[in-house]
Amino acid sequence: MKILALGDVVGPVGLAAVTKWLRPLKRELGADLVIVNAENAYISNGLDVRSAMSLLEAGADVLTGGNHSLRIHDSFDMYEENDFVLRPHNFPKSAPGKGYTVLQMASGVRVLVMSLVGQVFMDGADSPFCCAEGLLSSLSGQYDVAVADFHAEATSEKYAFFHNFDGRISVMFGTHTHVQTADEGLLPKGSGYISDLGMCGATTGVLGVKAETVIPQYTMRVHHRFEKADGAYALCGALFTVDEKSGIVKDVLRVRKDFDD
Repeated sequence: MKILALGDVVGPVGLAAVTKWLRPLKRELGADLVIVNAENAYISNGLDVRSAMSLLEAGADVLTGGNHSLRIHDSFDMYEENDFVLRPHNFPKSAPGKGYTVLQMASGVRVLVMSLVGQVFMDGADSPFCCAEGLLSSLSGQYDVAVADFHAEATSEKYAFFHNFDGRISVMFGTHTHVQTADEGLLPKGSGYISDLGMCGATTGVLGVKAETVIPQYTMRVHHRFEKADGAYALCGALFTVDEKSGIVKDVLRVRKDFDD
């Protein structure tokens, strides 16, 4: 089984890129399951209903979230009603929506997908370690392969998470920084990881945002309203090849596709 994970979709450029190129990319890579982090798909931050439906119709099977997931109140009903649009599982229990889903693949394999946020340099959230432990325990026997999107800032926190759940969560990838890392690998007990998938969005600015709206806060301590960049763009992510019987990851392939159309 091949699982394709794409990093943070950033604004209209990222949304248009994924909706245009996801199906061709899925065919090229032979992906059986596609997971997309969509917490920044809206023109500002957050995930609106229209963008979510566009990504799902374009071939995404699950949309994971992050610290911006619940910025748009009009999306709350979607989070409650759609099992394939997730917000972080370690948000407060009273938050709209859910943080995991279980998909039944054509082969019969049941795949648990969970969305989590980190605690280091991030807004307040419950322990991702404790929440993941509780989820794995409560769903024991109800899934065959587990996948986690760990939306976090600190690489050390991500690595601690990966090692802690080696052999229990087969596929683990980080999101949030918008910069793809070159550290994909396999862990001793059979899990595969990459500390950040990168982003799907414009490569002409600063993390998908126009540079001129970001630079003043570093040069003058003046904050401007961020505007999403345009122009050349990229799709970034990773492809995980998983043995369906054992859950062991056989290979992790970094994926990056650049476009200038």
